[in-house]
Amino acid sequence: MIRVDNVSKAFGGLQAVRGVSLEVTRGSITGLIGPNGAGKSTLFNIIAGLIPPDTGRIFLEQEDITGIPPHRLFHKGLVRTFQIPHEFSRMTVRENLMVVPAGQSGENLFKSWLRWGQVRREDGDILERVEDVLDFLEISHLAGELAGNLSGGQKKLLDLGRAMMTDARAVLLDEPGAGVNRTLLGRISAAIQRLNSERGYTFCVIEHDMDLISTLCEPVHVMANGEVIASGSMEELRRNEQVRDAYLGGGMSGQMGA
Repeated sequence: MIRVDNVSKAFGGLQAVRGVSLEVTRGSITGLIGPNGAGKSTLFNIIAGLIPPDTGRIFLEQEDITGIPPHRLFHKGLVRTFQIPHEFSRMTVRENLMVVPAGQSGENLFKSWLRWGQVRREDGDILERVEDVLDFLEISHLAGELAGNLSGGQKKLLDLGRAMMTDARAVLLDEPGAGVNRTLLGRISAAIQRLNSERGYTFCVIEHDMDLISTLCEPVHVMANGEVIASGSMEELRRNEQVRDAYLGGGMSGQMGA
């Protein structure tokens, strides 16, 4: 699905990503973990087209997407979320979902005046998708709420909903558990699992919550100092001395568990 082939990126002489190669296979929920400063977010930004790599290539399916900007990757089915959600705070939850699909006729002034019937039909179809998303994520009761009034966890659910409103083939989730209480974290985890198992979404997840990674992800890739140092199941990684040393060295003692 996504293949990263020998990707490197430096900023001001500092090597943030060093010759990284990994795969996110179709139908998987793949984890990407590592201490702060390991290069995880930089790698996500390279895959998502926000920054170009200095060397190496990125592939989506068999297509080379290296350096393709995010708005074009959106149309190819690659979607990225951020640790801090970027909702339209003064629009309702329903409106945030309705604006996502690309190429809506109502965005064209000419069509909105002269082809109002077509616009109305499209809006009806989009609204039907929105109601399905709201129901799936169990946030129908928030449909009329301003998105800026949502809690952190509710905004993460809205982010998942916006991904569902695209024709996404692969979703890059950047710390879906950050700043979320345990109750909502369980709902977010369940939603990701259902999207994967019931609707065929492929995910790559950056996360510091090892319990969440253990619940959701296999395989898991571990980064440290810009490199992938190990890959496997969480059970295997917990026994890996190089991984444990990387976390202890990064001041994250205990996060890998027993």
